[in-house]
Amino acid sequence: MAITCHPIPKAPESEVDFGVEVRGLDLENLSDTDFQSLRTILYTHQVVVIKNQKRLSPSAQFSLTRRFDPSAGVYSHGTKISNRSVLHRDLTTIPSQPQVQVIGHGHIPSYEGLTDLHLQHPHHRTFHKDPIPADQDHDFTHFYRWHIDSAMYDLDPPLVTSLLAIKTPPKRHQTLLYDDNTSTTLRVPLGTTAFFSGSRLFSLLTPSEQTFILTSKVEYAPHPYIWMSEAKSRSNGLGLLSENLELPLTSLPPIDPSKIKVYPMAWKNPVTGTLAMMVYPTCVRKIHLADGTVMDDLREIREMLYKFQRRAIDPQFVYPHDWEEGDLVLFNNHGVMHSIVGSFAEGEVRLFRQSSSRLLSQGSRVESSRV
Repeated sequence: MAITCHPIPKAPESEVDFGVEVRGLDLENLSDTDFQSLRTILYTHQVVVIKNQKRLSPSAQFSLTRRFDPSAGVYSHGTKISNRSVLHRDLTTIPSQPQVQVIGHGHIPSYEGLTDLHLQHPHHRTFHKDPIPADQDHDFTHFYRWHIDSAMYDLDPPLVTSLLAIKTPPKRHQTLLYDDNTSTTLRVPLGTTAFFSGSRLFSLLTPSEQTFILTSKVEYAPHPYIWMSEAKSRSNGLGLLSENLELPLTSLPPIDPSKIKVYPMAWKNPVTGTLAMMVYPTCVRKIHLADGTVMDDLREIREMLYKFQRRAIDPQFVYPHDWEEGDLVLFNNHGVMHSIVGSFAEGEVRLFRQSSSRLLSQGSRVESSRV
């Protein structure tokens, strides 16, 4: 069967310029030729949707994800997530395939060697300074956290992430409130994964802002998900508020300076050559400027990054995927940022598998896909 590409559904007012549905692939028996076609399609369109993959095995899902980076071997956050990390409660490892995680919401009696699972969808009330009141939780929601899938310490960001919908709740929609001193809203499917394009963001910057991005580097906090564990997010999920709630470095696990990540702020697509601003705002601690000076005032850094990135999450630039059971979504983790969304009611069950893997890095290794 020939591989074909088809448009993904978008709202009439959408200006989203990425995303495609791909048909004609046998993912359990994917030839090298078909994989190369898929790789080209993925880096051209950033987000790829492949339908009817509910029976895809965890091993095949990991194998597919790993083919984009054959050197990878461990889950993107490592072999063990500290119980002090903000991610600890969100992920459950499949015993037979530790590079694949189970995520979702609700009670799952058994799945892939796991029993009596009580999954909890990340809810903005646990992370945002000003969550939506409980009596409005059924109908309204926030972006949870805009991010790149990555440990941002020790491990480099995976090239590609795969998400597979095994079970989805009955269809309904919520109104997403930005609550950022604007009246901006977005109608979203329950439990959507929302995406925005780093290359679109780069194109929205002024020439002087682009020059700053191209000549500066960003330094991430060591053990960032522990470091940020007491801090609170903006209501649109785009970075942390500056309230001096980050843990002091002396309160973190032992820090190996060689594992602290310093990355360019713009990354290059390996197929199209386009540039994307890819900065994970919640984990940022410093910015290294072209003249050798270092910005280390968190409030100043966060306000500047917010000024740059906020324009990219305007509703017309956001793609909220409307999940159906069996949807496998692959995305370029070096080209789009994404956010969990949604507030589930009692009895609404969601079961997904996630795979994103990385090689244990050697220092702050910078790859050819970054500028």
